[in-house]
Amino acid sequence: MHLLLPGRHHLLTNHQMAILTLLTQGRSAHGPVESLLWAITSANHSGTRRNPLPANRREVAIEEFSAQLEPTSFVYHVDDIGHSERFADYVLKKIEVDSRGRFLLSASNTLVATSTPEVAEQFRRLHFPLWALDHPEPARQPWEILDALVTAGLAGADWRHDPLFLTQVCRASRRLYLKYGYDRLVVDLFRHPVGTEDGDLTATRDYNVYVRAFDEGAERKYALIKDHVRPGRVVDIGCCTGSLIARLAADDRLRESDFYGIELARPLYIECLHRKAQGAFASDHVFFHQANVSEKELFTPASVDTFTTFSLTHEIESYQGRATLDRFIGLLSGQLAVGGRWLNVDVVGPEDKDGLVYLWLNDADGRDEDFDAEFPAEDRAGFKCYLAGLSTRGRFLRFAQDFRHDEGYRLPYTSETIDSVPYVVLRLGDACEFLSKKDYLDNWRSEMHETFCFWSFAQWRAAVERTGLHVVPGSNAFTNPWIVQNRFEGKVRLSRRAGGTLEPIAWPVTNMLLVAEKR
Repeated sequence: MHLLLPGRHHLLTNHQMAILTLLTQGRSAHGPVESLLWAITSANHSGTRRNPLPANRREVAIEEFSAQLEPTSFVYHVDDIGHSERFADYVLKKIEVDSRGRFLLSASNTLVATSTPEVAEQFRRLHFPLWALDHPEPARQPWEILDALVTAGLAGADWRHDPLFLTQVCRASRRLYLKYGYDRLVVDLFRHPVGTEDGDLTATRDYNVYVRAFDEGAERKYALIKDHVRPGRVVDIGCCTGSLIARLAADDRLRESDFYGIELARPLYIECLHRKAQGAFASDHVFFHQANVSEKELFTPASVDTFTTFSLTHEIESYQGRATLDRFIGLLSGQLAVGGRWLNVDVVGPEDKDGLVYLWLNDADGRDEDFDAEFPAEDRAGFKCYLAGLSTRGRFLRFAQDFRHDEGYRLPYTSETIDSVPYVVLRLGDACEFLSKKDYLDNWRSEMHETFCFWSFAQWRAAVERTGLHVVPGSNAFTNPWIVQNRFEGKVRLSRRAGGTLEPIAWPVTNMLLVAEKR
C-alpha cells in the first residue's frame, strides 16, 4: 500500500510525525504502508503569502522528516493549476509521468492522507480510501500554526524562542526555517502585504496583454534611456519579462555590466526565468529577483550605478500609497553609487491639474445608454466587447462610475451646454486620468484602481530632490504624439473659459523622462 500525501507542505509538525509513525507501524486497516508519496502542490509558486517557500526547500524538509519513518519516501512536484474539480486526477497523473510509470496509483493500492476537505472529497469521489492527518486526535493544522507564528512575529516575537515553534513544529522544518532565514521572510511577506496572496499585483490584470505591450515597446524604451545609463550594476525594477534588459545587455557599451531584473508579479517573474533558460540575454550576468523593493533595500548602500523604472511609480502610488512612494524614492537614493542614476519613465499629471476645463466627448462613435451595465469578473471577453461598443461619452460615464471607486474616490463633474454643444466640466487632472485610461479595454478593471496624474513634473522634481538627488538636463514631461493622433483627436476636445467664450487648450502632457543623479 502506498500512502499519498498531497499538500503544500510549507511546515511539518510533530503531530504529523506521531500519526505517520502510528500509521506506518501497522496501525492502518488498509494494510502495511510500503512507500510514502509526497505531492508538493503549488510547486511552481514561492515568495508569496500563500506559498512562501520554494518547492526545493520544502523537499529538503520532507526528506529529513521522512528519514525518521520506516517506509521509503518519494517526493514529486505538482505545479499550481488553480481551482479545479479534477485536481486529484491531475496529481495522480503528474506522479505517474514524473515517476516514469513507476507509481500507477489507484484506489486499490493507495491510501490518501489529507486534512483539506475539498481535496479529500475529490479523492473520495475517485473511491480512494482516506486517512485524515488529524486522526486519531484533532490538532492544529500546519497552516494554523504558521499563521500563529506570523502573528507573533509581527508583534516582535523571535521564532527561535517561541514555545509554539519549539514544541509543535518538527525538527526538520525548524532547521530549514532558521538556517535560511525563512522565519523572517514569512513575517516580512505579511508585514507589508502587496497584491494578492499568490504574489500577483492585482487579480484583474490580463498579463498576456501586459507582456505584449512591454515586449513591443522595448526598443522604444531603450532608445529613450540609452544615453543616460551608467555602466556597472544596472537594475531594472518592475522588469516585466526582461525585454528591456535583453536590449541593454546587447549594448556593447554595457558589456561589462551586471544586470538585475526585479519583478513583484509572480507570472512575470516566472517568464523571466524561462527566457533566461532559453538564452534570451546576450550577457551571462543577468539575474532576477521576485521582490517588493518599495519596503527595504535589496542592494547594499551606494552599490547601484543605474536604476530603471518604467510605468512603475504610479503603481506604487496607486496600490501602496504616498508614504510608500516617498520611501521608495529614498531607498533608491541610498542604494545609488555616487554618479549613479535613476531613470524613471512613467505617466505624469499636468501642472495646473486643479484648474477647471470643459471636455467635449464624442457621442456618435458608439452608444452610451447602458454605460453602467454589469458584467461578472470572469467574463473578460464580454466586458471588453461591451466597452468597445461604448461611445467616448459612454466610456467617460463608465469611467466616472468606476475610477478608484473601491479606494473611496468619487469623480466630481458637471454638465454644461454652450452654443448647443454639450460639455463635461471637471478638473484638468481628472480629465487627464480619463484620457490616459479610456482605451485600456483589456484591463479596464485593473486600470480603474490606478492613478496616473497624482504629481506634475514639477512635483516629481521636488520629491526627488528632497532625497538629495539632482534632476539632470534632458529630463522632461512630454505629450506622446501617437497617443494624440490615435486616442485624442476626433474623440475629445479640451477648452477653458476666457471671458464669456471657450478657448481650446493644448493637449496635456502624457509621459515623462526623469533622470535623477546622485552627486
